[in-house]
Parts: sequence; structure tokens; C-alpha cells
Amino acid sequence: MDSLLSLKEAIVIYLDRSGGLRKLIEDCNVFKGAQQMGAVYRFSFDVSPSDMLELDAPLGDCILHDPLKAVSLFQSVCYLSIKTLSLIDHIETESQVNVVLKPTHLPPFPDYCLDLSEFPRGYGPMRPFALEGLVIAMTRVTKYTQGARFLCSEETCPCSRGFHHIRVHAPGATESATVRSDFTCFLCSSPLKEDVKSRVLGDKQLVELMHVKAVNILGVHDAASLRYQSVTLFLRDELCNSMRIGHLYRVVGIPAHVHQWPNVTWSVEACSIQPWTPKCSCLVSNNFQNLQAASACSPWRFAAIVANSFGSSVVPPGLYNTLKLGLLLSLVQTEDNPDSPNHLDVLALTSDSLIIDRLMRYSLPLASRGIHHALTGELLASLSRDEHGAGTANIHAGSALLASGGVCLLGDLTCYKKDKMDMLQSALESRTASVFIPAKKYGDDIDQQLSFPIQCNFWALADAASPSKRTARCDNVVLGSVEMGSIPLQLAGAFGLVVQCRETSGNHPLLSMTVHTLRQAMCPGEPLYPACMQFTTQDYKELLAHARELKVDMSPEAGRMIHGYYMASRRVRSDSTQRSSVTLLISLAQAHAKLSLREQVLEEDAVIAVLLCESSVTLKHGASALVFP
Repeated sequence: MDSLLSLKEAIVIYLDRSGGLRKLIEDCNVFKGAQQMGAVYRFSFDVSPSDMLELDAPLGDCILHDPLKAVSLFQSVCYLSIKTLSLIDHIETESQVNVVLKPTHLPPFPDYCLDLSEFPRGYGPMRPFALEGLVIAMTRVTKYTQGARFLCSEETCPCSRGFHHIRVHAPGATESATVRSDFTCFLCSSPLKEDVKSRVLGDKQLVELMHVKAVNILGVHDAASLRYQSVTLFLRDELCNSMRIGHLYRVVGIPAHVHQWPNVTWSVEACSIQPWTPKCSCLVSNNFQNLQAASACSPWRFAAIVANSFGSSVVPPGLYNTLKLGLLLSLVQTEDNPDSPNHLDVLALTSDSLIIDRLMRYSLPLASRGIHHALTGELLASLSRDEHGAGTANIHAGSALLASGGVCLLGDLTCYKKDKMDMLQSALESRTASVFIPAKKYGDDIDQQLSFPIQCNFWALADAASPSKRTARCDNVVLGSVEMGSIPLQLAGAFGLVVQCRETSGNHPLLSMTVHTLRQAMCPGEPLYPACMQFTTQDYKELLAHARELKVDMSPEAGRMIHGYYMASRRVRSDSTQRSSVTLLISLAQAHAKLSLREQVLEEDAVIAVLLCESSVTLKHGASALVFP
């Protein structure tokens, strides 16, 4: 008894110091206006385990290892505070107080971390754990019962009135555990009936969380003998809509068993949610540092050498340099920011799709997150029925949403059907993935249309030599359309950077690739190009990770260069074309500055952006009066 009293005293001191008492008074003022006799009053508190341990070690241990007991102690303290201060007039029993404790963090020790790749699950204690993962699916927000009041059906029983039978939601409990018709009175064992007017509802959302390494299966990595399985998170009330599909989060939650006869599923009741970014090495290797020092005399040389040597294990140095530079700029300009419009999509037009596909596959693992879209898979999003009893629509992320903050490799667009091309074009133009939820199928009153932002760069290639599927061509076709092959002009125009992989007449890519392949077969393991082999794949990964973290500012000279090109080219092209090209110009200039390891966009960066942009716009919309040497 003395120990419980000391714990309650510690709770009062903690609530006073942390502002919890002030929050309790504010919440009670909200409830004062609601004249709902028999209602359950919910109070949520953010608790810091470290502060709690410093104040009172037994109380901190209770928070970390026996959360149900801690909730009971907080419930008693809150009820006494409400009655003592007369905060709510029509509250009669302690069971009417529903307390939710939300640990803000946990000690950074292995016993408090839950790895989503470890099995089996469900044998640990029911206490808070920290877990990290990627959101791959979520439902819409639905309702659940926070608390309900039951009355005895026997009129002479004291429990036929008052607040003797109050049931509130507990972690892991289903709706039937809170509200059903077979409860009996603890005094006379008569059946209980619910006072429906006193039921209190809250918001609920289900989220599927997966280990972040599971996305490697959707990339181009070698298959590993590992098993990944998603875990269901229950988000309630203020936590609803705090997570987005395709994003990484660190969650503090309580594992629980959800009983749905004849099955028992393992899920997690979320307590707190924070965005999470994995730690990675952002140090530039000595090889690239030495190269930067040696090429300091020219603002273009470092990026040019980096692009020239890139992918030397796949293609010979000097081959497809424009495409390699475009891929590197796109890898740098991947930003998981919904407010940033600087996406850099790349479409490669080639007559050798196999080699270009190999180069893109080689480049994809260098992205912060790379997803290789399967032709038979879902590109944007798909729907299914929720399996946890709600029956609502469960929205599953497609390749584009899973690649948020990274790159989605589409492959050869000539293999896509027309409806898939139209869907891709709409996604590229609107940068949103729209999902239609029919009301009749998922038990809603009205149909709903949901939109999710697309925050990844798309890579694709097309065989420019393939015949067009269109049977007729207009006589006034623009110049840029003659080498698009079977790709619709509107789809190609939706990509930011279009690169034609065609070497000059003096170079023979087929001969270069033949020599490259024969040398690899005859001298396996030996460096074919010693000057390029000093830059390893790991060096490129660290360089790109460092470049992505750079924050760049536009210099006045670069701004005038971009503005001058815009004013000159708008005279010969439509305004809609120029609006997209301005965004492309800024994105290219910023990416080139980052790749050159600069924090300011120089005029020389703008020059590269203008050259690449003009070449791309010419391929998409035809040549202009602007002539570049």
C-alpha cells in the first residue's frame, strides 16, 4: 500500500513538472460543455521514460515493463484530481476515466528494440517496444468504441443504474471485446445491456509496416535467404493520418494478440510516431577528394570525369556519357519532400535497349531507395478488403509510392500496354497517384477518390528503332517526334530529361561493347580501365549520398542565364512547354552543382542545364531557332 501511494505521489509530481496537470484541466474544460451522463472521458499523456526514471525509478520501471499497471495508477491520480478540483461535475466513478500513456522514446538498448526481420514473434512481454520500418499499406480512418456503459437488466439490482459496468478499449482488444451482448452482472449474474447513448467513439486506422530491407527484393539486388513479413499497426485518435505510404517511421508501440476466432494475429498498438531516416556514410572517398583537388581549375571537369568513369564495369568509359551524366544528376536530385518540385525523370531513346537497361540496373542500387517495377506489378496503388474485421478498403503501395525519395525503374516502355502508358503519363504530369474506392464494395455511404503524392524519379528506356503502332502520321509532325518509336509523344513529353543514346559517326558503340565484353570474358577479375577502376561502386555511393545532403543556393549569374534562355526560347515555343522546361532547368542546374560538390549554383552549372534541357526539349517538341555550337 505504501509503495502504491509513493508511486501515485511521483505521478502527481511528474504531471506537475511536465505540464500534464495543465493539459488535464484543459481537457476537462472541453468535457464540461458536453452533458453526456455516463460518458467515458479520455485523457492522453506523453510520458518521457528517461525523465520518469530520474524522478522515481520504480515508476519509470512500471512505465517500461508493466504499462497496464501504470495506466491504472495514472487513472486513479486523474480521477482524484478531477474530483478534488471539481473539473467535471457529472463524473462518478474511476472507471469513467480512460487514460492513454504514450512513451515518447525508449532506452537505446537491444531489449527495447523490435526487429521486424526476426522470427518468431508473439512470445515476448506485453510492454512498449521501438520498431522501425516502411509503410506499405494503410486503410482509411474508421470508427471504434473508446468506451461504453452497461446496465444490469434486473431492475432491482444496484447495477441497473449508475456507472458500475464501464468497458474501455485496451491494447490488442477487438471491437467485440469492448461491446457485445453476452456480458453478465458481477453482482447478480444477470445479462447486461448497453446504454447506447453513452457510447464514446474514436478514430482508428490500420497501417502495414515492413522492414526497410524488404524493398531490396523489389530492386536489382541478389535474392537473399531472408524472410520479411509485415506487421499491422493500430493508429488511434490523434495518431490517425500521421503516416504516409512509402515513408519510413520509428514507432513506439505495445505488441498485442488480436483474437479473431479461430485465428490469433500479432499486431502493435502505436503509442508515438516519428519520421525516421537511416544513418548512412556521407563522407567522400579519398579518390574523389583527390580528383576534386586536381580538377579545381575547371568548374566542369570534376562532374565530367565522374560521368565518364561511371559504370565502367557495364559500358566502356566515354560511351553514353550524356545518359550517364543524366542518371547521376537524377540520383543526386532525389528528395523526399512533398513541397519540392525538382524531380528529374530520365527517358533514354536507344537502339540497344539491352545495354541501356544494364546501365540503369547498375545505377539503381546507388539511389537512396531503388525500386525496379515489374511489368505485371502495380505501378501506383491497389485495393483490397481489410482482414482485421473492419471490412474497409486497404490501400497497398505500388512501385512508385514504394520508391518515395528514390528512383523507380520502369524498364522498356515499348512493352507497356496503352492503358499503362496513359496511367504513367497522368502520374508524371500530376505527380499524384489517384485511388478510387467504390462505396458498395467496401461498405461506405459514398464513393471516394484519394490522392497520394508521388515523390520519386522515374527512369525508362524506349527502343527508338521499333516501328510505331500508329498506322497514320500527320504531315505536319514536329521534328522531335520522328525518333520516338512506338512511344506516344505526350508520354515522352511528360518526362523531364529525354536523352538520345546515339554516338557520333566516328564512334561505334557496338564495336566498343564487343571489345569490352571480350576483354571481360578473357581477363576476369582484372581491371580493364585502370584509370576508371580506382573509383569503386562504393565510392560512387558515398559521393552521391554526400551530394544529396548538400543545400545549394542559386547565384545571380546562374539565375540570369536561366532567365535569358527562358526569354529567348519562349518566343519560338508554347508557354506550356516553357513552364516545364523552367522546372527542368532549375533541377538540372542544382543537381550539377551538387554533383560538383558545390553549395552554390554557378553560371557554369546553368550552362550544362541549358544544353541538356535544349537537347531534351528538341527531342520532345522539335528544334528551335536557338543554335548551340
